[in-house]
Amino acid sequence: MKSLELFSGAGGLAEGLKLSGFEHVGLLEYNKDACNTLRVNFPKHQVFEQDIRDFDFQQFQNIDLLGGGPPCQPFSLGGKAKGQQDKRDMFPYAIRGIRSLTPKAFVFENVKGLLRQSFASYFNYIILQLTYPEVKQLDNENWNDHLGRLEKIHTSGQHSGLKYNVVYRLINAANYGIPQKRERVIIVGIRNDLELEWSFPKETHSSDSLIWDKFVTKEYWDRNQVPLSQRESPDDLLKKKIEKLKSQYGFFAPESKPWITVREALNGLPNPESKSNTIPDHLFRDGAKSYPGHTGSYIDEPSKTIKAGDHGVPGGENMIRYSDGRVRYFTIREAKRIQTFPDNYEITGSWTEGMRQLGNAVPVGLSTIIGKELNKKLSCQQSIKNIGLTRVS
Repeated sequence: MKSLELFSGAGGLAEGLKLSGFEHVGLLEYNKDACNTLRVNFPKHQVFEQDIRDFDFQQFQNIDLLGGGPPCQPFSLGGKAKGQQDKRDMFPYAIRGIRSLTPKAFVFENVKGLLRQSFASYFNYIILQLTYPEVKQLDNENWNDHLGRLEKIHTSGQHSGLKYNVVYRLINAANYGIPQKRERVIIVGIRNDLELEWSFPKETHSSDSLIWDKFVTKEYWDRNQVPLSQRESPDDLLKKKIEKLKSQYGFFAPESKPWITVREALNGLPNPESKSNTIPDHLFRDGAKSYPGHTGSYIDEPSKTIKAGDHGVPGGENMIRYSDGRVRYFTIREAKRIQTFPDNYEITGSWTEGMRQLGNAVPVGLSTIIGKELNKKLSCQQSIKNIGLTRVS
């Protein structure tokens, strides 16, 4: 299965799709630092350091999957949120790629802010354009008029051209075994003529199971060899939650697995301040401070969202918080673990640049899970098609 990726960034989605069986023919990225990272982890000829507005899609043919993470700044809760008025809104160019290549499927990732009420009409516009990519905006037509035309086509049910069945979901990565509470919108489209059904993979992990593991069986602390003095004591609100879970589940634990915590994700890594630490991307960085709105990620919970940051030090909240209240910045190696990159995946540049790249990335583990489900669907369809051709011949 051949894949072309747009807005590749540091390669989180690309690495996950590769691990799920897709073969990349190209990775398009505009940022030079991210391109440097891509070149040391993927074949150099696959990396296109280029503005998508000038990209020639026609150089690729027979693409099975088009993927990517269009820039999130136009919709980010932490940004100016100009949406469609932001020049960084690249969804129109992703749609142009679909129109040009007609892939069997596409998968795009973006921030939770895309679903906010103020963007409701424009998000509907994005979904309808992805559904009917051949229905282009006319020269004398503004986006609202184009939306109206797309709505009429959609409700008439009479469109006979290129069409995709589009499904989207707000996903918390922690519910799929990623050691990070990261909420992102995932949009998947499958070409209508393939007649394939799609649903997102079932969630496998939960907060309830972690609470049960910590405070009912207490196996979490024993498994991770946490001294009694460092174990969390539940406050009154959490105690009520624990009693509610006991009442709900009785003697049996929840079926899902416990959320994976920072402590578990970093298992096996030495203290970055240790003199015996020789890991190149595991260097201690001083200066971390805790204050309201900037408290770090508690070691016995999944990490808060790893952030890229817009001003000053990228990801100033990207800190680990110990049981005694101490905080320090995550190292690059630790942030890779939180984003489920392989340890041998190299992030180039300084700590600041590396954290920016990691903050913008899709967790590798999450993209692998979605990629495997897509690959299974598309491969099954291809096998059925091949059997049909064999019978005809």
